[in-house]
Amino acid sequence: MTVSLVWWAIAGYLLIAIVIAILSRQGKSQDMSGYFLGNRQMNGFVSALSYSATTYSAFMMVGLAGLTYAGGVGALGFEIVYFAGVSLVAVFGPRFWAVGKAFGFVTPSEMLGRRYDSRAVAIVVALSNCLFLIPYAAVQLAGIGYLLQGTTQGAVPFTAGVLLATALALFFSYIAGIRSVMWTDSLQAIMMIVASTLVTFLVIRGLGGLQALFDTLATERPEMLVVPGEGMFTFTTFLGLTVPWFFFSLSNPQVSQRLFMPASLSAMRQMLLGFLVFGFVYTLVSVLWGLSAVVAFPGLDNADLATPLLLTSGHVPPLLGVIVMIGILAAAVSTIDSIMLTLSSMVARDVYANLKPGSSEARQLAVGKWVIPVIALLALGFAELQLSLIAVLSVAASAGLVAAVPAMVGAFFWRRGTAAGALASVVVTSAFVLFVYAIGNRFLGLPAGVWGVIVASLTFVGVSLASRPPHAAADSFLAAVSQSQQRPALVEKGSGR
Repeated sequence: MTVSLVWWAIAGYLLIAIVIAILSRQGKSQDMSGYFLGNRQMNGFVSALSYSATTYSAFMMVGLAGLTYAGGVGALGFEIVYFAGVSLVAVFGPRFWAVGKAFGFVTPSEMLGRRYDSRAVAIVVALSNCLFLIPYAAVQLAGIGYLLQGTTQGAVPFTAGVLLATALALFFSYIAGIRSVMWTDSLQAIMMIVASTLVTFLVIRGLGGLQALFDTLATERPEMLVVPGEGMFTFTTFLGLTVPWFFFSLSNPQVSQRLFMPASLSAMRQMLLGFLVFGFVYTLVSVLWGLSAVVAFPGLDNADLATPLLLTSGHVPPLLGVIVMIGILAAAVSTIDSIMLTLSSMVARDVYANLKPGSSEARQLAVGKWVIPVIALLALGFAELQLSLIAVLSVAASAGLVAAVPAMVGAFFWRRGTAAGALASVVVTSAFVLFVYAIGNRFLGLPAGVWGVIVASLTFVGVSLASRPPHAAADSFLAAVSQSQQRPALVEKGSGR
């Protein structure tokens, strides 16, 4: 794979993606819902592909493959736990959609502020999400840096790759808001799944077939096929990685915000089913890449370079390799621009609008657009630190984001939940997770990922029981959910007359 081939491929991708982004525009968005939610009119097919591209970014083909290279088949179990957590969308997705329609919510933190009748809840949750999501965006930038550095043997340095990704994310965020992101995501998702699956077959065939691959691992690296083991995936480490990952679909606002976007509940079901099929295939592909790299390139100092080395190996035709590389780059960009849009909408809707009551939609939208480059620059600076394995850093972000999960569960299923409980759980948990990571990610023998769920749950329940609940706000909130659940039954009954 030559450097010129890489740049020509990037140029071709840019040309196609820009055309799709421009065609996705439907006039100039004048309000928050139009710019950040696509006017809540996204169909199931586009939603499924966009959800997949946003979720499965540099984390998968670079990060999960690297985690597999470092720790073996335990990475598959780690991702399967995430899959189990996607079942939460089946429970919470229709509820998010119903209250979003009823109250016009733009962000998950705005939803919590309304449910607990507290501006402070909306502000604190938004700021906490910024604290932990900006490093997660940086992880995606780092993934692109490693990808271009590895596939060009250093001709494109890490920093150049990071800068390119930042520029692309900014462009797609500004051109049409979430509509351009979702339509370009659809292109990226199709490219990713087709090309990466073909590469998997070619690489495994080049190593002698699937049976030969696992025979070699069983003989030369048996620890790669054992979980828990004495290597990276001890039981405690596995638990620390998987517990926050289970709640990813709720805790990560760039994902949960998409539950407001489908045009109907039917479109949401199509989104979920499409995502599950896509994700299962992509998970197997990523893990097989990591295991193949263990056999093909033993002894790498940086496990996140496993994917770039596979793509430039003799097992993969250069043209197919560069298509996969573009697919990974595009997927990482889709996650970055989704995060930038989500965080900027939170700053505008939940911080600025609550500190400046009465601000117009147009003013909030302007503030949101101003915030986007600030978030991009912060993520860029964090990415340059090149701190750790991409997958590990991703989970570290989720360990902090899980602070808001008990308040989300309580919003729909515990009328006794209070604003004080929501505030305390987010503030205390965020501080505690940072403390545990500061002392080496172990406190009383348990990692931050486990402590985050425990501390957030106990704090939310304890403080809520000791404070007065906002019954009026809870009742109107839950009434919207109840009405939405009754509506399909009424329609069916009416059609039978």
